Amino acid sequence: MIGTNTLKDVIIENDAFIHSIQDITQRESILFPDDESKKVVVFFGVRRSGKTYSLYSQFKKIEDQSLYIDFEDERLRDFSVDDFKKLKEAFLDLKPNLVGKRLFFYLDEIQNIPSWERYVRRASERDNIKIFVSGSSSKMTPKELHTTLRGRAWGIEVFPYSFKEYLTSRGIDSNDKTALHDDRRFKIRSHFSDFLKWGGFPEVCNSKNDVQKKTILKEYLSAIFFKDVVERFNVTNIELLDTLRDKLFESAALKLSLNSFYKQYKENFPFSKDSLFAYYRNFLESMIVFETRLFSPSSYKRQRNPPKIFLVDTGLARKLPNEAQGRHLENVVFLELKRSGHNVHYFENRGECDFIAEDASGKLSAIQVTLELNDSSKKREVDGVIEASSAIGSKEGLILTYDDEGEEKIDGVAIQILPVWKWLLIKRSI
Repeated sequence: MIGTNTLKDVIIENDAFIHSIQDITQRESILFPDDESKKVVVFFGVRRSGKTYSLYSQFKKIEDQSLYIDFEDERLRDFSVDDFKKLKEAFLDLKPNLVGKRLFFYLDEIQNIPSWERYVRRASERDNIKIFVSGSSSKMTPKELHTTLRGRAWGIEVFPYSFKEYLTSRGIDSNDKTALHDDRRFKIRSHFSDFLKWGGFPEVCNSKNDVQKKTILKEYLSAIFFKDVVERFNVTNIELLDTLRDKLFESAALKLSLNSFYKQYKENFPFSKDSLFAYYRNFLESMIVFETRLFSPSSYKRQRNPPKIFLVDTGLARKLPNEAQGRHLENVVFLELKRSGHNVHYFENRGECDFIAEDASGKLSAIQVTLELNDSSKKREVDGVIEASSAIGSKEGLILTYDDEGEEKIDGVAIQILPVWKWLLIKRSI
């Protein structure tokens, strides 16, 4: 049983704490339903990506009508679904002027309350309350949301910072395009080098030294591995899981054949092919690993060809020699495409193209990513993007590099060449 006074104390303290936060990095590419929608807004995503601060950000936009509760608070350890009525009454006791008005509830770590789904469905549909929830990445996934809220959820995947968000967190106006053309661009490029190396987890971005960053990333990876994979899926063959994890984390922006993996390791330790494929799906569901499939109208071909692997953050990737840094660039581009809602495939025929990206309107774009365009690589990269552009009926192609820039028209295809860091800042659409 939770006392009303305890609930009031929690409400007041949370309100004061959030109000005291001065600088919250605004997240981009997040589309909310309108305020009158009865959808429950659910923030999900990999652990430590900034879901709680996304709740804070929304709270601060309409503080006078907002309630924030963190169900990790030890004072709420006995809170049950039946106590939500008491929570609302405590809130209205504190703010009687809101009686009969639209309320906004921000409920963090909601998975700690059994049967929470029953409450949020009813409250959002009948009680004139707009509800935002967030919780453990092992519990709040698209699959679980589809099952528990059955069409009533508006899911928003929260990623680690984009490059624009990273710059914003550093006090740099990422919308000031004049900075791309004066001496400030050198500072932006330096920041991009750090972003490429360390990734975009907010706590890592705010850390002051490399040792601290390494420690944080190591702790994140351990927590994700054990809590969101081993514990969540009751994994028993740890040796297989460890080996598969190592393979995935060294395969960023590479194709991975699970059949080849099976043949390579089946003599080293016992495991079944079914277990291998199940563990691979577990990594995908943990949202730490993503895949793209071959661009093809045939679902059979898409499934028969190996997936291309990408990681949720480049900071988690195995460190690569300088000549292989193009793979980290490709991973950054993939995340930007996914973050902005694109369906992404890779193209392979006579040549290869890293991405065929489809936006919400169905427009297809061919994108090639390479560290640099030099004498040994330029023909291959250009031929690949031209072939991919032709396959999708487009007269445009995009090649993204670390630092090259220019335009070319070859075989009727207009090819724009841009540094990845600049593309991340100026893109409106592909």
